[in-house]
Amino acid sequence: MPNITVRSYSTQAFERLNKSGLPPILARIYAARGIESPTQLETELSRLIPFGQLKNITLMATTLADAIAAKKRLLIIADYDSDGATACAVGIRILRKFGATVDYLVPNRFEYGYGLTPEIVKFAHATKQPDILITVDNGIASIEGVLEANQLGMQVLVTDHHLPGDQLPDAAAIINPNQPGCNFPSKNVAGVGVIFYLMLALRAELRKRGAFAATGKEPNLASLLDLVALGTVADVVKLDDNNRILVQQGLRRIRKGLGCAGINALLQVARRDYRQTSTYDLGFMLGPRLNAAGRLDDMALGIACLITDDEAQATQMAHALDQLNRKRREIEADMQDDALRMLDNVFKSHDTQAEAQTSYSLCLFDSNWHQGVIGILASRIKEKFHRPTITFAPGNGDEIKGSGRSIPGFHIRDALDLVSKHHPGLILKFGGHAAAAGLSIHRTNFDKFCNAFERVAQTLLAPGDLTRTIETDGELDTADINLELAHNLTHQVWGQGFPQPTFNTYFYVESQRIVGEKHLKLKLKKTASDNCQSVQNSADLFDAILFFHNDPLPKFISAVYQLQVNEFNGNTTLQLLLEHWSEPDRQDGA
Repeated sequence: MPNITVRSYSTQAFERLNKSGLPPILARIYAARGIESPTQLETELSRLIPFGQLKNITLMATTLADAIAAKKRLLIIADYDSDGATACAVGIRILRKFGATVDYLVPNRFEYGYGLTPEIVKFAHATKQPDILITVDNGIASIEGVLEANQLGMQVLVTDHHLPGDQLPDAAAIINPNQPGCNFPSKNVAGVGVIFYLMLALRAELRKRGAFAATGKEPNLASLLDLVALGTVADVVKLDDNNRILVQQGLRRIRKGLGCAGINALLQVARRDYRQTSTYDLGFMLGPRLNAAGRLDDMALGIACLITDDEAQATQMAHALDQLNRKRREIEADMQDDALRMLDNVFKSHDTQAEAQTSYSLCLFDSNWHQGVIGILASRIKEKFHRPTITFAPGNGDEIKGSGRSIPGFHIRDALDLVSKHHPGLILKFGGHAAAAGLSIHRTNFDKFCNAFERVAQTLLAPGDLTRTIETDGELDTADINLELAHNLTHQVWGQGFPQPTFNTYFYVESQRIVGEKHLKLKLKKTASDNCQSVQNSADLFDAILFFHNDPLPKFISAVYQLQVNEFNGNTTLQLLLEHWSEPDRQDGA
């Protein structure tokens, strides 16, 4: 049973926000997310951090301006996820508007692996003959790849946002807010945000050179913010003040019908109304469809969808991406069934299930699992069991590749580093950050790795860390559970580090029925929190939905929920989206 806690907030921050005119409930929500001043909620482009604060950005902009003038061939090396795809699309679209000769190449994850490897450098040199390579959303760890490019006579410009190692690549210039000596205040900018900032700097450099004097018109870089918003949300970077500006501005463009053909087509195949586009749509509807290309096939299809201005082509490619995503879901479902059977067998092999669940980590491998889907599988298993989880699939030769997902309080990349130090040679290579990581090991070392990882987990975690904690924004007064607040919350920017508001309270279940064969449609009546009795003299009933649950609920529940705007058959109504429920103990007063 998870713990449910209410987010704390600064009383002073709440009072400042409330005095600025925000309703108390919104002031409370924002204060609980670290907002100290109303100015932090402003999302005008003029409030973006200036590009000049990024280390080496002027050098890189000058290098690109010189290359455009000299008609040098540029080649963008992209990553195979949504951030890499949108970053590549931003670079291609703007560089071509600036008159550059530019193409792109995205490594196939199964053939070349991640980043600017020596192999992809050789392939690029042989097939594209570029003068300059530009990495987007990768490159900061590509020591050998940059060296290979230098030896082949190609310059490398690295744009990335991942954490650097002890050594930086010997590139002509590196832009990364997380590199040593960079004073850019937002360390959370995504790869697509980094290349967008570079394009701002390049436009400024070209303006100084009079590149736009003949036409008197400069390319409007704000037209790329739909792509920036999509990549930022889909990459699950923290939505700090700067990232929220980028995302909000991108959402505004999409809602006005100004999104690019590819984003509009992806919204159509996902059956989402572009006028109501939210961060949920970007992260859970569009992002997975783009990622499916990189997971199962080739992200070049996703990039092509984002750079075309032909609506018919965009629609055709969006449908192909949708089909890949359907296939990905089928593969994932089969893999999840396999994983749960494995874990069930593990539990049965112990004297008691409680003994089995004392493990601090989970490591799973199946020779039939798909390498492109193990990251999603690890995330699903982690969510279910609240343990650091690594799932493995076959790699090249006798290697197996693992993808890990972690829980709060356990830095999985650092944990792998400890395993590597305690057992030299056990891990062939690894990388990542606090919440996610990837690695390769020899297949014969799987059991040895599982035991080593478990020992590290037991060292770094306490028993209390193994219980999931659900944070909410507390209770809502009955009068605040309304459609106006639901609309207000829906159109705000929520995501990683700035979570969607959730609330918790007791409800009586007045009625319930199954819809769509697997969901519960409910009518709930709020109770008073002090004695869990039904609200007196109130006839207010709230429509609610509990997805993927078709067993009846008890008559009285404790629920965690979101306010949702439900549009059906031309009607707009309030609906409560239940995220978690439990049956309270009688001692709670029911």
